[in-house]
Amino acid sequence: MRISDLLAIDDLRLTLLAGDPDREFSTVHITDLPEPGRYLSGGELVLTGLMWRHSPEDSARFVAALADAGVAALGAGAAWLGHVPADLVAACQAADLPLIEVPTEVSFRTLTELVVPRLSGDVRDELGRHRRLVAAIAEGADLRELFELTAAELGVTGAVLSACGGVIVGQVQDPVGLARAYLTAPRLPAQVGGNTIFAVGRGHRAAGWILSCDGDLIGRADLGYELAACVGLERSRMEEGRRVERRLAEQLIVAALAEADVAELNARLRTCGIDAAEPYAIVNATAPRPGATRGPDPAALGGQIVEELLGREVVAAAGADGAVAVVPLRGRTTAELADRLRAGAEVLTALPDTRVCAGLSGALTGAAAIKGGVEEAGHARRLAEARAGGVVTSDEIYTHALLLATVPGDVRRSFAARLLSPLLDYDRRHQSELVRTLGIFLDCAGSWNACAEQLHVHVNTVRYRIRRIEELTGRNLSTMADRVDFFLALRDTGLPR
Repeated sequence: MRISDLLAIDDLRLTLLAGDPDREFSTVHITDLPEPGRYLSGGELVLTGLMWRHSPEDSARFVAALADAGVAALGAGAAWLGHVPADLVAACQAADLPLIEVPTEVSFRTLTELVVPRLSGDVRDELGRHRRLVAAIAEGADLRELFELTAAELGVTGAVLSACGGVIVGQVQDPVGLARAYLTAPRLPAQVGGNTIFAVGRGHRAAGWILSCDGDLIGRADLGYELAACVGLERSRMEEGRRVERRLAEQLIVAALAEADVAELNARLRTCGIDAAEPYAIVNATAPRPGATRGPDPAALGGQIVEELLGREVVAAAGADGAVAVVPLRGRTTAELADRLRAGAEVLTALPDTRVCAGLSGALTGAAAIKGGVEEAGHARRLAEARAGGVVTSDEIYTHALLLATVPGDVRRSFAARLLSPLLDYDRRHQSELVRTLGIFLDCAGSWNACAEQLHVHVNTVRYRIRRIEELTGRNLSTMADRVDFFLALRDTGLPR
């Protein structure tokens, strides 16, 4: 069928915005997936409601995918945006792809009913399935409803998980195992036990979602791709609302750091869903990727990860010094919150190129405490970074560890090497235990007898070893200053003490 034949149907009131009206199409495909190329075989008239378009750049990507697939023409419905955007027209002109405007009052169903009688039965079934799935998303179906429809339409069941092993919808036996398989898989989809896993969207895996389909779908991957794209579209819609919440959280943090009026801060806190008398804690997070030159900013990625670690119960505002989330405790202790963060972060350690670094403040009340909580959580996060990742609470920073975290790593390593290298060399040459003896001696607060008991040696042996340590290093272990230096050197290197 030619495009000109379709345009000639007066009741449809279609308008050709770009391209050749003599182009022919052999079938009709309805989609609102942002990357539909894998479902297209060429020669289609693609109908779209434009729900995938969030910015002008999206049009060029969408049209490029259609052109690569050999699509014959694009029909754009005006109902969602109220018009066909100029950037879509320009993209179609550049790709030499005919573009038809479908007016608001004309449904895709009406249009396809004129074409479907000319198509085979299999194509009609596929078209109907696409129409029902897209209609469900357009009408606001949530993920649970989408999975119920998918089970009925495609015969596919499964679940959606976060990369840290949280179940978003559906049921699986081993969510953490599937998450680790997703994080380490060289390519997706992949078969994991009795499930086939697909990536949802193209974001960084650490903050990604996983579609787990029951059974082996490797041979029918197109069904998994189709469902994953539908889930991705629903996630994009959810993200639109969360962007507003992130802006409110960011405004609260900025106002708190600027020491705004307490009444204003409490009002902003209530806008973020936390009552002025309600206890909360601050999380500060980053996700550095050593050696990476492209990809998400560590603060932005850290914020996305924190949101997933906490089941999307909160939002995190990314700033210059990490992403900050204000987390209502609501019956939890900060220790329980830390355990939850650690459990998810531990799963993400399976991803080799990304480190999750999070700091958690103590329990706080009232907006006036936000500034101190942000600083506290920031110090804890920097200590986590010094440890090469993990979750650090405020209890851990009020020790010598905080001082170590503020000193550059190369300075700490140089200090430890200068002080301990004579002992390490001696132990290596003589198969002795001077470094171990030093660590135990310090842990025993300088007690000769207690040290000898732990080492299972005579007290005179301990005296001899300590004297040898002093001779090799030029230090005096009877003084507090030298004991502190040795303690910090051993603590920073992680050597046995």
